[in-house]
Amino acid sequence: MLENDNWGTRARIGMFIVGNEVVPEAEWWAMAPPSVSVHTARVTERAPWASWNKHRAGVDLKDDLMRGAEQFAAMRLSAAVIGHSSSSFIGGKGWDEAVVEMLSGILDADTAVTTNGLDTLAALRASGVRRPFLVLPPWFNDKTIDAGLRYYAEHGLKPAEHLSYDPGPKWRDVAPGDLTRQGLGFAQEVEPLHAQIKANCPATADGVLIAGTGFRCVAILNALERDLKRPVLSANQTSLWHGLRLAGVAARVLGEISGYGNLFKL
Repeated sequence: MLENDNWGTRARIGMFIVGNEVVPEAEWWAMAPPSVSVHTARVTERAPWASWNKHRAGVDLKDDLMRGAEQFAAMRLSAAVIGHSSSSFIGGKGWDEAVVEMLSGILDADTAVTTNGLDTLAALRASGVRRPFLVLPPWFNDKTIDAGLRYYAEHGLKPAEHLSYDPGPKWRDVAPGDLTRQGLGFAQEVEPLHAQIKANCPATADGVLIAGTGFRCVAILNALERDLKRPVLSANQTSLWHGLRLAGVAARVLGEISGYGNLFKL
């Protein structure tokens, strides 16, 4: 009798993720349906992971991103995603498409390519959300927060309000750029996050988007949807959903994913 080895018979998806983060893989493995395998390439570059070239005619991939792409090219992936909200935000409008074009020329011709920015946009539109309540991790500095608000506004999805999550008194005197270095990435708690979103979500928001692939949150998506009676989306949830759709995974298979929001039923 053979045991399940999670061979990617339904889909094999590659993720480019931040080099020192554990959340993206953990959340994807929690949500992924059977026979969907997840493979990661780690990137240690600063955002954005590809730089605009002269006159914004295209982008040049940072070294880690290029190295990961060259490795992914031999892996017969169904889809690949740049799992980095900050890169999409700071790169700005048009960056996602430029990166997809560059990566598509490196990866296997049968590999669909996307970014976390494109994934969240697709999920917001599929969910009918036009005025999201944007929830951001505490390690996003003012520049990244402003870039995120501008990113969605430029795509016609102006956030109703935004919240920078407060991780508690232990961390309040730590600069955003030092939070992960001092261990917050491994000390994240989802119950306080649930409470802050529930308490602060404005009536004018028609949904919630929790940005940041390193931001632990998929465990509370269902509970928030029940409490707020609105769609609740997250960075990793939207990338898995969109990646599976781009990989041609049937809607009935996505519908088998339960406990992580209504998105997988769309």
